[in-house]
Amino acid sequence: MRRWGMKLRQIAGSLAAATGVVAATNAALAWRADELASPLDGTNNTYQWRGFDIAYTEAGDPDDQDVVLLHGLNAAGSSFEFRNVFDALAADHHVIAPDLPGFGRSDRPPIEYAASHYTTFVADFLADAAEDPMVVASSHSGAYATAAAADTDSVSELVLVCPTTAGFSGTRPLVGALVRAPVVGTALFNVATSKRAIRYFNADHGYHDESVVTEDVVEYHWRTAHQPGARFAAASFFAGALDVDMDLGAELAALDLPVTVVWGQEATISPVADGRDIADAAGARLVVLEESDVQPHVERPEAFLRDAVEPSATVEGGEDVKHATDGA
Repeated sequence: MRRWGMKLRQIAGSLAAATGVVAATNAALAWRADELASPLDGTNNTYQWRGFDIAYTEAGDPDDQDVVLLHGLNAAGSSFEFRNVFDALAADHHVIAPDLPGFGRSDRPPIEYAASHYTTFVADFLADAAEDPMVVASSHSGAYATAAAADTDSVSELVLVCPTTAGFSGTRPLVGALVRAPVVGTALFNVATSKRAIRYFNADHGYHDESVVTEDVVEYHWRTAHQPGARFAAASFFAGALDVDMDLGAELAALDLPVTVVWGQEATISPVADGRDIADAAGARLVVLEESDVQPHVERPEAFLRDAVEPSATVEGGEDVKHATDGA
């Protein structure tokens, strides 16, 4: 019995030591991340929303049309996504780009985030921070913006980039609980958001052109994923709790406003056929940009601005623009 007691104490001691090492590693990574800088040129402001401080950047003449940019969801999601189009849009528009609750430079409290947080936030932000804006939204934010447009009259136009209602198939509450766990969850999240993992994800199914994944891009994604509380909204995303139960095409069809759906020709996670299905159901215009994946506004900013945000006079109503490239 004494021998077994000694073994148990040794095992407990080893586990405690391992836990201490993991905790120390987690703390060191958080310390290295430093405070997150604003990724966009403009005036940095704060929107108070239900106890959250929501960071947003705005630029351009306030008398010009408002354009609100809503980034997509992933472990490193933030308004950094719009870095390649923000300045150009601000030349002729009043552009407003928030970091969604739990992401970027906004507050990230340790709560269980839900899709309702985001549909409500988007509706409130559009009503309070903008006037009849064009809304450019990607991924899940496309569904949130659609819900907001259906519930309010505060949207004049939607430009949706690879919009989706679900990140994964089904829900995974145990995954979310594991990522929220204090020590182990932080360690797992740190592995999933290591620079190597970020580089792989972006090159494999984020961007078609791997040269877009520069060290500066990897560094910013890594920093935002290692801010205090970063794993909590991501945990809800991994668990499927941020998915929206809606028929996106049908909801868009019911809106009385122009809708443009934008897709990357080389998108793999969600192929162009998905964009065609949504556009057909919604009676919306489909813009397909060559040599780009799920973030065509990052890879082909000039074509995105020309053909999706400010289409030429020759493109009318539901007419599609296919295979557009910069300089085409």
